[in-house]
Amino acid sequence: MLIDINPKLPMRDKTVTRDFYVNKLGFNEFGSTDFDGYLMMEKDQVQIHFFEFKELDPKENYGQVYIRTDNIDDFHQSLLDNKTSIHPNGKLELKPWGQREFSILDPDKNLLTFGQSI
Repeated sequence: MLIDINPKLPMRDKTVTRDFYVNKLGFNEFGSTDFDGYLMMEKDQVQIHFFEFKELDPKENYGQVYIRTDNIDDFHQSLLDNKTSIHPNGKLELKPWGQREFSILDPDKNLLTFGQSI
């Protein structure tokens, strides 16, 4: 039986990634051990893991994660209040497939899309 999923995304700089997820998105670092070249972040019931990829060209990064939420409007507003940039092609809107969604890019151009069923 499958019970959980924790996506692994590339990062060039652990300090930059940690700072973005903590200060822009409200995540916390998961675990008490600092692994070389690896980072685990969590918020509520969501964990995202990152592996170091120093040679990553952000223009060629296709990392993507879809994260479901139960309060998209408040979360979206909290990011705006925190001056987090919303992707220009991913503004908050109702999609034809019944999801209210928006997207952001992290410092390595991993696409994070947040959605709520409507």
